[in-house]
Amino acid sequence: MVWLMILLGVGIIIGNLMLLKHTAHIKMPSLKDHQQRHQEQEEKDKDKWSDD
Repeated sequence: MVWLMILLGVGIIIGNLMLLKHTAHIKMPSLKDHQQRHQEQEEKDKDKWSDD
């Protein structure tokens, strides 16, 4: 039973390390990028409603 718990703990640790390695290259958008994208979306919505 103790070996099962040890293997489970090691498996969780290895799984987390593999997930970290897989997601390390992903870049989170900065606040500036988010605000710019939000502003562009608002402009598209505004243009969409003004065409009517």
